[in-house]
Amino acid sequence: MTSGKAMRQALQHHVVPLLRQRGFTGTLPHFRRIGPEKTDLLTFQFDRYGGGFVLALAEAPPGDLVKSWGKVIPAKRLCAFDINPPARKRLQPVPGLTTDAWFRFDDGTPIDAVAEAVVGQLALAEAWFAGN
Repeated sequence: MTSGKAMRQALQHHVVPLLRQRGFTGTLPHFRRIGPEKTDLLTFQFDRYGGGFVLALAEAPPGDLVKSWGKVIPAKRLCAFDINPPARKRLQPVPGLTTDAWFRFDDGTPIDAVAEAVVGQLALAEAWFAGN
């Protein structure tokens, strides 16, 4: 099994059930929590070269999203990348602009420990969605 596949399985085991408890729907890598006032979006953004990821957070207005060029994206299909970058937040274990600051699973850190590190960051995601 590749490390990427093992990481996704660990996220399914450790993180996805907690997202479900918090009202999120969707499948890895895109999750959404549709509410009457807004839709919370959480997307796992994996490093294109493998070995790492961040969580992209965004909020969308309630209902379907109409892009400036007229494309309509149903609320049940929205992902964080549908929101313009200035309105998105990256959740990562340490500050930084390079992928070195991402959740890494190619550096010898056990896969389950990386998934648990994400669990530890979910409170920050909830605070951001709450406006804090």
